[in-house]
Amino acid sequence: MSPNGSDRSSRRPMRRKLPQVLTAGLILATASGCTYKDFPRLGMPTPVTEEAPRILSLWQGSWAAALVTGILVWGLIVWSVIFHRRSRTKVEVPPQTRYNMPIEALYTVVPLIIVSVLFYFTARDESKLLSLADKPTHTVNVVGYQWSWGFNYVENVDGDAATGAEIPKELGDIPQKFQDDFPAGAEGVYDAGIPGTRNPQNGNPGPTLWLPKGEKVRFVLTSRDVIHSFWVVPFLMKQDVIPGHTNAFEVTPNQEGTFMGKCAELCGVDHSRMLFNVKVVSPERYQQHLKELAEKGQTGYIPSGIGLTDPARNAEKKQL
Repeated sequence: MSPNGSDRSSRRPMRRKLPQVLTAGLILATASGCTYKDFPRLGMPTPVTEEAPRILSLWQGSWAAALVTGILVWGLIVWSVIFHRRSRTKVEVPPQTRYNMPIEALYTVVPLIIVSVLFYFTARDESKLLSLADKPTHTVNVVGYQWSWGFNYVENVDGDAATGAEIPKELGDIPQKFQDDFPAGAEGVYDAGIPGTRNPQNGNPGPTLWLPKGEKVRFVLTSRDVIHSFWVVPFLMKQDVIPGHTNAFEVTPNQEGTFMGKCAELCGVDHSRMLFNVKVVSPERYQQHLKELAEKGQTGYIPSGIGLTDPARNAEKKQL
């Protein structure tokens, strides 16, 4: 058989498989359960905080930039394939373009512009998302440990400013700049979980963090052992929980409900069990929950974690 004949015979199975491949792709695209309302979010869940739409907008903008770049690249590839394909009758080498300064400048400058634009919007939004209010309405010390989560609600539960006037030793390793923003008389309550803890309402694994709707909450993140990552999925934001270093960010929940949270940093053998729930309720129900924890005897705080390392402490002094 001639070489041309063998080429044609080898192409036939591929042509027969093409409809199967296209059909499989169509099934995968339509079986994902997404509706036309979900498509604009491009895989992101519905935001449930006032800050999350900013993250969603950055996500959508990045996809738009990637799509435009992809169309340009694909277009150039298709154009080259069609208009510069090898002729069946001519076998000469096509003209070679070397040392074309305008073209070389173009493919050097354009990527730099793309990266610079993405960097600008990322830095702008990151700065806004990590900015902290002078006095947050609520402060929760999130404590990560193998293999679950604890929540110290730094609140004046009994309404007496005389109680909790001194910072307890359990929170002593939290930087002074965060301690200064603790409410007066914050004797506090806590909740702590283990991998077997379940949400009593829906049976989801992990302890439950309660938050008030419409009020700003500051999360002060500390770890007792290794690096974890605090991620509430519909908040569209996560941040590392680092031993010897304290991170913080703020959100304002704007939708009631129970949402899933998890550790997003591989932290050991039972990392997959470091789950938790976030229950957003009305401010009145939130205050009632704090009193319920106090009635259970869960007053005070659990240890926040490992104290600041010298580099982190020095960095804190420079920021003050």
